[in-house]
Amino acid sequence: MDEGRHDPEQDFAEYFAARRDAVRRAAYLLCGDWHRADDLAQTAFVALHRKWNHIRNRAATDAYLRRTLVRAAIDESRRPWRRERQLERLPEPEPAGARLDEQVVTRADLLAGLREVPPKQRAVLVLRYFEGLDVAGVAAVLGCSEGNVKSQTARGLARLREALGEEVEAGG
Repeated sequence: MDEGRHDPEQDFAEYFAARRDAVRRAAYLLCGDWHRADDLAQTAFVALHRKWNHIRNRAATDAYLRRTLVRAAIDESRRPWRRERQLERLPEPEPAGARLDEQVVTRADLLAGLREVPPKQRAVLVLRYFEGLDVAGVAAVLGCSEGNVKSQTARGLARLREALGEEVEAGG
């Protein structure tokens, strides 16, 4: 291979290595289960790999991957055979640091509350408040209007507040 040419498989492998953890975390926030999150992340990366050689604008890759991930999560939630299981304990190591008990309770409560929010509203909340996208960015990922994102955000936050039984701070 010429030194001036890039290997597309190597480019994809590097992109995958750089983004896999963030995509997996976003998938977990969308579905609330690490095993399903792994499946959703894999689905998104497989779809991206299929298109990799045809992507002209590499700057749009993150947006394509987010859109694929969110659509996979919403589609998966609509499957009639999907059944959620409640676990006594999250299947991940507990974070270290001060006030560990409060961090775990807050995190567990938030994740439980997110599971109570309908899939599309949950996707909007995850994209806005965990992925840091603005309204226009979320609209682009979901393929809907900015007004729809705003109304889904308001409904999702209301549902999350209801599920948590307390005030939810939304700084964005």
